[in-house]
Amino acid sequence: MAIVSFWSNGKEETAKTLSIVSIATNMAIEHNYKILLMSTNYNDDTLESCYWEKQKKERKIITDIMPSQGHVLDSGIEGLAKLIKSNRATPEDITNYTKIVFKDRLEVLLSIRSSSYDEYLRLRSLYVDILKNANKYYDLIFVDVNKGLDNQFIREILEMSDLIITNLTQRKKIIDSFMEIKAKEKLFKKKNNMILIGRYDRFSKYTAKNIARYMNEKNVICVIPYCTLFFEACNESKVADFFLRLKNVDDSDRNAVFLREVNNASEVIDYKLKELKATL
Repeated sequence: MAIVSFWSNGKEETAKTLSIVSIATNMAIEHNYKILLMSTNYNDDTLESCYWEKQKKERKIITDIMPSQGHVLDSGIEGLAKLIKSNRATPEDITNYTKIVFKDRLEVLLSIRSSSYDEYLRLRSLYVDILKNANKYYDLIFVDVNKGLDNQFIREILEMSDLIITNLTQRKKIIDSFMEIKAKEKLFKKKNNMILIGRYDRFSKYTAKNIARYMNEKNVICVIPYCTLFFEACNESKVADFFLRLKNVDDSDRNAVFLREVNNASEVIDYKLKELKATL
């Protein structure tokens, strides 16, 4: 049971959310893990839209990989927050507020959207309690964390994470910015850190190996290459279908490099978590 947080600094797009979607979906298919995928961002339906088309009503429908019909509850975090506030929540209750991608494998806890931003600021303090409860029920929790380090809320999530994955691009400016942060922040000097490059271009001179050399990074830097078919699947709410259809493609397929690197990142995360657990 582990919490894996995906984080990035600043406003630049690093494909953080789509990277977490690709890895969580792949791990749900390839491993016998019960996984929860969630976001701490406000008014962001990116995770949900990767798997389901937008519903007219912002309420939860319990379903499976072949959605048909289900029963309606209060949606995601907002519905669960009421239970947390009343001190009646159990780890098993959380699954009642999720949307199911793969039954007993991958669930998504919808982010706060229908409340006002002021209400979001009040509710987000409950994320820590939600994660503590969820960590007793799920094998893995992937958290899409807000960008930056400008408030205590973000730091609390990162501090309680078993693994922090910093999402970068191949731009020198972004790499240098993180190196400055790492030099000052003890949070990023711990062993439970790794780096992921999103929208990776293998023909750039800033390859993963060159970036690792430049940063003096001893750990493996994982990458998620740009893949047209995957990004189209995200836009069309067909991510689950994308991974299932291409599960056994050979190296001649144009999507093979993307799938290989997603699987490699998944395996590195799995190994890193086991390694960290063994040292406790």
